Amino acid sequence: MVKRIMSDFAAVADFVVVYVAEAHPTDGFVMSGNVEIRQHRSLEERLTAAETLAAHDIPCPILVDTMDNAAARAYAAMPDRLYILLDGVCVYRGEPGPGGYSPEEVRDWLQKFSG
Repeated sequence: MVKRIMSDFAAVADFVVVYVAEAHPTDGFVMSGNVEIRQHRSLEERLTAAETLAAHDIPCPILVDTMDNAAARAYAAMPDRLYILLDGVCVYRGEPGPGGYSPEEVRDWLQKFSG
């Protein structure tokens, strides 16, 4: 769904993924079927994990959070969350995932914005 939104609105918006601390590390809260990634102990490990994510055909740049989790804290982004920024101002803030993760709301907002 998110990849489709990125494709449909590529002319309207720039998309990025911010890779933060691993929500389901193999040495922590494990979920079956996930890619095997340990909790990052260094920026190098986090960058390697982001490269693993990139291998899954993510159609946008992947930014990597700092090891002090500055982006995750600033945007309350754990385990995942969707935002729309317009000219540096947050105009849409989705609820925390997984329950509040709603790509459909992002699609609706972008549709209204683009006319």
